[in-house]
Amino acid sequence: MADTNDDLLTRTSWCNARHAQKEIKRGRAHGNKAALWLRVRIQSCLFQIGCSVHLHYGKVLIMGMLILACLVVGLKFAVVETNVEKLWVEVGGRLEKELEYTTQTLGVGEGSTNQILIQTPVQKGSNILTQESLAIHLQSALVATLIEIDMYGLTWTFEDVCFKATLPSYEDPFLSSMLEHILPCMFITPLDCFWDGAKLLGPKTPVYIPGGKSLKWTDLDPLALVDELKEEINYLTDFDSLVEVLTDAGINHGYQTKPCLNPEDPECPDKAPNKLTGQVPNIGEELTGGCAGFAGKYMEWPEELIVGGVQKNGSGYIESGEALQTIVQLRGEQNMYQEWKSQLKVSEIDWTQDKAKAILEEWQRKFTEAVAEHNSNLSRHNVLGFTDTALNDLLDEFSQTSIPRVAAGYVIMLIYACITMMKFCDGVQSQGGVGLGGVILVALSVVAGLAVCAMIGIQFNASTTQVLPFLALGIGVDDMFLLSHSSSSLPPNIPVAHQTGEILRRSGVSVLLTSLNNMCAFFIAAIIPIPALRQLSLQFAIIVVFNFIAVIFVFPAILALDIERREAKRIDLFCCFTSSSANRVIDVEPRDLIDSPQLGRFTRYRQDPRTQVTLQSTVQAVTQMPSRPGDHCVTIVDSSLPFTTVGRAETPPTPLSRTMTPQSTVSSASSTRPLTGLENEDEGPSLRHQCATVKFWNWTFASFAKTYYGPFLQKMPVKICVLIFFTGLLGVSVFGITQMKDGLDITDIVPKGTEEYEFLDSQMNYFSFYNMYGVTQEDYDYPNGQKLLHEYHDAFREVDEVIRTSDGELPMFWLQYFRDWLLDLQDAFDGDWAAGAITEEGWFTNATESGVLAYKLIIQTGDTVNPIDKTQVHSVRLVNGEGIVYPRAFYNYLTIWWNYDTLSTAASQAQLHPEPHAYIIPEDELLIPKSQAMNFTQLPFYLNNLRDTEDFIDVIKSVRNISSFFNSRGLPTYPRGIPFTFWEQYISLRFYLMLTLLSVFGACFLVNMIILANPWAALIEVFMLVMMTVELFGFMGLIGIKLSAIPAVTLIFSVGTGVEFTLHIILGFITSIGDRNRRMCMALEHMFAPVLDGALSTLLGVVMLSGSEFEFIVRYFFYVFSALIFIGILNGVVLLPVLLSLIGPPAEVQPINNADRLSTPTPDPTPPLDRGLPMHSMRRHRYADSGSDLSSEGYHHRHHVYPTSHQHIEIHPPEFVVETLTCHTPPREKLKRMSRRQRSRRSRKQPRLPEPRLPHQLSSSSTPSSSPHSSPSIPRHVTTVTATARVSIVHQGACGVDKGEPGHSFKSHRRRDDMFGLKNPALQEHSVHCEPGSDTSV
Repeated sequence: MADTNDDLLTRTSWCNARHAQKEIKRGRAHGNKAALWLRVRIQSCLFQIGCSVHLHYGKVLIMGMLILACLVVGLKFAVVETNVEKLWVEVGGRLEKELEYTTQTLGVGEGSTNQILIQTPVQKGSNILTQESLAIHLQSALVATLIEIDMYGLTWTFEDVCFKATLPSYEDPFLSSMLEHILPCMFITPLDCFWDGAKLLGPKTPVYIPGGKSLKWTDLDPLALVDELKEEINYLTDFDSLVEVLTDAGINHGYQTKPCLNPEDPECPDKAPNKLTGQVPNIGEELTGGCAGFAGKYMEWPEELIVGGVQKNGSGYIESGEALQTIVQLRGEQNMYQEWKSQLKVSEIDWTQDKAKAILEEWQRKFTEAVAEHNSNLSRHNVLGFTDTALNDLLDEFSQTSIPRVAAGYVIMLIYACITMMKFCDGVQSQGGVGLGGVILVALSVVAGLAVCAMIGIQFNASTTQVLPFLALGIGVDDMFLLSHSSSSLPPNIPVAHQTGEILRRSGVSVLLTSLNNMCAFFIAAIIPIPALRQLSLQFAIIVVFNFIAVIFVFPAILALDIERREAKRIDLFCCFTSSSANRVIDVEPRDLIDSPQLGRFTRYRQDPRTQVTLQSTVQAVTQMPSRPGDHCVTIVDSSLPFTTVGRAETPPTPLSRTMTPQSTVSSASSTRPLTGLENEDEGPSLRHQCATVKFWNWTFASFAKTYYGPFLQKMPVKICVLIFFTGLLGVSVFGITQMKDGLDITDIVPKGTEEYEFLDSQMNYFSFYNMYGVTQEDYDYPNGQKLLHEYHDAFREVDEVIRTSDGELPMFWLQYFRDWLLDLQDAFDGDWAAGAITEEGWFTNATESGVLAYKLIIQTGDTVNPIDKTQVHSVRLVNGEGIVYPRAFYNYLTIWWNYDTLSTAASQAQLHPEPHAYIIPEDELLIPKSQAMNFTQLPFYLNNLRDTEDFIDVIKSVRNISSFFNSRGLPTYPRGIPFTFWEQYISLRFYLMLTLLSVFGACFLVNMIILANPWAALIEVFMLVMMTVELFGFMGLIGIKLSAIPAVTLIFSVGTGVEFTLHIILGFITSIGDRNRRMCMALEHMFAPVLDGALSTLLGVVMLSGSEFEFIVRYFFYVFSALIFIGILNGVVLLPVLLSLIGPPAEVQPINNADRLSTPTPDPTPPLDRGLPMHSMRRHRYADSGSDLSSEGYHHRHHVYPTSHQHIEIHPPEFVVETLTCHTPPREKLKRMSRRQRSRRSRKQPRLPEPRLPHQLSSSSTPSSSPHSSPSIPRHVTTVTATARVSIVHQGACGVDKGEPGHSFKSHRRRDDMFGLKNPALQEHSVHCEPGSDTSV
């Protein structure tokens, strides 16, 4: 059935593209045939979907909700990834390959972990280098040594988990046991410059030696101890080698020769330089240049690592400082597992590396708690503790979705959707329930989409948990609002069964187009090799798919349910109640015929009683003729004037009644009254009528756009101002982009005011210190490539941020330690050779242990066939004059160095792999096994003064250039460390962001160009998306947000959000008919409300982010999302309409005469009606043009009155009367001269059509030129169209009355107005009451 509503003629391709095609084929219009051809097929498919859903809306709704609810279970498979290496490292890139190589080679959890203490004064800028401050620092560090935890039924102390250096193994068990217990845990602390640092080293349990003396580092003099042991236990032979090891490592007199912070301390040793003087040491002078640990040769702590915020005098000595730092080193999980796996302590708990990791993490948590408790007792200093686990816990907390916050946001969206779709003056037409159901459905589809992502293995991250729940819901709600607004604006002549299909036919194309844009854009964006961006793009695309399915297939079931509710006149949200207007009827009151014995004479004249109901509806249009040449005629139908609908029921006189009925009775047999008027005029207007007349309750976004906003934007000065404003806004945004820096400060993701924030802020300000390693790989000839390794190490002198030692040199690396150890052995050998203690054949008893070891090394050939050659003592040196270790026996030497010089191997941080196996040479053994060829080594460096992202990027580029240079020379190497893992992403972040945005923009252009078959419209759409992205980018730069991966993701999301703000309006523009200004206004009229509703609902949900304790969430999500919504509204409903009115694409359909609408189609002829259709046979007859079901009420048996099958209804063809009146004086002027009482009497006498509102009266202007008296000579034509429909109810003696109860009446069942084909919305349901054998009157 052809749609005759106004939209069909003015927005043809939007309502029904097939009708537009027909008009073009008939030659009445021309347009974009390709777009219409595709649109017809899409609309046809959507219409079929809608009709099918309407037919089974209950099943569809229940099954759809059940399926989505079942999918939600998949969330249990969700994995939230917080590892930066797995989130922001380019897939397939060099950094990922390097990290993968490191993990495969060394395993997971290698190395050590650091616990950090930072002490600062409460008063900023105060000098912390005082005796009191260091004493507090010592007490804070001692807190760590007292921590114990209970896990797996065991108690774990600090000494169980701390990292310790090792000494060579000795054959004597007493000596090995003593050294094992006396070697301390590793501390990097400014206290090592003083004797007081020994208090941290313990041991907690004293070690006793012969003589009953206990050993503690506070009174331990290692060299003096060895001398005492040699006298007490003279049978041991390992003392000389032990003394040599201690001396080489710098463990001479321990802490006994260092100054005491408090010389009056009873335990302060006599060897302390200030013991006798009693003077407090100059702390700044002692800290200048750094401090040394208990092994002074290998444990040198740079000044920058232990004291911060320093001020130096002209001599270079520290005068003051603002911060102190101590690092407590724990074992790594791998080292922890290896250390304890063979110990009796863990033999009964199924010891694994995961358990070792759990113990370390729990100990670190206890550490931060203990330091925080200790700090709470301090008043003048802040002592802050931080661990790797604390950082990971913060990242985990940041990545977790705040269920209360999300729930509150969704509840606010629910309330807004319900309120904005309610009509408080019309409970039947209100759609608050649709809003509630729509938001719940979209929220369920978002959760189901995320659950599917979890089930297919797409990991979640902070962006997933903080961004998607709100933006995805906002985009889905936009589509829901669009369909809901279409549902409420359908013309009344559409059959009920087709209304859902018509909704999808009209608005489903827009939903399909926006969804396809987002799906294609984000699936294409998934090609970006950054895991976090790829995961987020895939998740967003999948959620869009679920939103689309829910909105197109399930939400129409909610609309169908609402349509049925409205048809049944049930109140919104209270469906158990029926509206009072649903029972409005025409009562035809019966009157008995005269009971006369002469009745029988007129039997042959009797006709069947007949009741006739007549319904009329009239519409007026006013046409004003042009007042000046060149003007156009203006025709206006004033929608604010009420339609006049008149109903009349009458019973025509029969011969019998003409004969026997008095004249007065005949005259009263018919009556006329307005059907939509007040039921009781004396009672005055109803509350509902009064509410409807209040402008506030009738105000809508659509009426505002049509009446005020659209005409306002049509004015050329307004357009110029808009263009100037947005040009300036674009310039400001570009400036903001230039101000935006890269990076993400770790302090941004920590709540302000917490100890974690204070620690990270202090560390960034005072100790911007990072480890870095240069890694060498396999497939390299280390024995013959030593010179290139030294050159590689020396190349780091070019990096200014690398910390030097106190003598200005780079830190030593493993090959240098290895070479120096061999040089010491060579010196010992040369001395023994010169003394004759060693010869070619062997050695004598007077040879030193080092000389003998050197002899054994020199005779190694490295050949598996002839491994020993004693003649080499004459020609081979362990290290030649150029500092190169003898290449042929390189791996033999490496085995001995790794096992004998354990302190230097630990200090070198070499991480040699494969690690040389443990080996101690028997006294009479000459053959030394070779180590395996190495595939991993590393060179340690320390970086300092890295505060801004630019500093990190500069260092990364410098180091990468060094690595690239030596890779080209054959040394496979790469850098490793936190700066590269966290900050290297910024080198390529802007490139990948631009690549992603270009991919998304390109996908949007292609989708729009194909679906719309309109490159111009697609280009305007992409231009608007670029504008919004640039403006949002500039806004972030102006408020100080730094570009990291999360803002990059937000920029990508802005494209998807921008599509919702713009594409609906563009589609409304190209599907309207008229010039650009008219089509712009029509697009705003239909799309203004759903666009704003979707934006405001999303904004209300995002508002909940403002209450987050994380400032990062407030700045990076709430501020940015709010700006995104504001920018989207500003561009979508301000700039875009202006651009469309100036350079918009042509309409898809254009009438031949360039009119503002298509010509009104000729109505189809009225089909012949089946007269005499029995009443009972019509109970389930459904008319094709109405969709009404006559069986909804059925017959009512009241007072023993019963209908029979001899009663039928005759429906007469409708009649149309068109009258045209030309007038020069406005009809309302006459009314003004009439008194109120005269007008009231006139209205009671007869129903009167509303006076026409002339064009000059529609103007809001009050100038004299607009008054009715100013132009009385301008002719005006008033056209009145009256539609009349008649229905006759023929009673063939079929209505009977129980004679035992005279006077009881029968009332027929109600009929819907659309049963008679009357589609005027002003008509209400009526019922006719009749009684057989009686006359009827109204």
